[in-house]
Amino acid sequence: MAEATTGPVRLRPIALPVEHGGWGFLGAPIVLGLWVAPSVAGVWLGLAALGAFLMRQPLKLALGDRQRGRRYPRTVWAERFVALYGAGALTALLIAWLTTAHPFWLPLLLAVPFAIVQLRYDLLKQSRSLLAEICGANALGALAPAIALCGGWRMTPAFLLWLLLALKATSAIIYVRARIRLARGVPAGRAPVYLTHAVALALVVGLAAIDLVPWLAGAVFGVLLLRAVLGLLPRSLATPTPIVGVQELGMSLLTVAGIAVGFQMGW
Repeated sequence: MAEATTGPVRLRPIALPVEHGGWGFLGAPIVLGLWVAPSVAGVWLGLAALGAFLMRQPLKLALGDRQRGRRYPRTVWAERFVALYGAGALTALLIAWLTTAHPFWLPLLLAVPFAIVQLRYDLLKQSRSLLAEICGANALGALAPAIALCGGWRMTPAFLLWLLLALKATSAIIYVRARIRLARGVPAGRAPVYLTHAVALALVVGLAAIDLVPWLAGAVFGVLLLRAVLGLLPRSLATPTPIVGVQELGMSLLTVAGIAVGFQMGW
C-alpha cells in the first residue's frame, strides 16, 4: 500500500459522522426502548450502539483508503478511532449481556443485513442513496426492541416498536429527500411521499384496531402525514434546510413520546 503525505490532519471529520440526521435515527430507538422498559443493561446496550454508530465514519474512510491502495495520515487516525470506538462498543455490549437476565440478540442479528447494505453503499460512495439511508435507519431501529427485551418485554410487542420506527423512518427519509430536491428546484414527485405516509398510517391504524399497538401511535402517524402535506406546499419550501432538520427532530421526539405514552397508558 502506497504512502501518501498531506497537510495537517483534521480529526473532527474523521472521528464524527458528517450526516447530522443520523443522530436522530440513533437516538429515537434508544430513548424509546429505555422509556418503555428502563434497565441497566438497556443503558449499556445504548452505549454499545453509540460506539458502533461512531465507528462507521472512520471505518468508511479507512476501508476506502485501503480500496484505493493508499495510506494517508488520516488513514492512521481513522484506524485508531475504529479501534477506540470498536473496543468501547464491544465492552458495553459485554456489560449489557452480563447485566441482563433476558436475551436481546435476535433483533440485533436481524439488523445485520441492513447494516451490511449500508456499509456496502458507503464503500461505493453512495451513502446518500435512498436504499442506503433506509437500511441504515432501520438497522438502528433494532435497538428499540433489543433494549425493550433487556427490560423484560415480550418478543411481539418489542418487535412492534421496531416496525413503528421503521415506518416512521422510511416515510421521513422519502419526505425529506423530496422536500430538499423541490426546494432546490429539482423535480421530485410528491405522490410517493403521500403514498408512503398514507400506507404507514393505515398499517398503524390496522394494528391499533386489533390491539397490537396503541391508538395514540395512530394519531402520531396522522400528524406525520399532515406534516408531509404541509411541508411540501410551495410556501413551505423556502424554509432553510437546517430548520427542516430541527423540525424533523421534533417529529422524531413526538413519535417516540406518542408510542411510549401509548404503550404505557394503554391508549
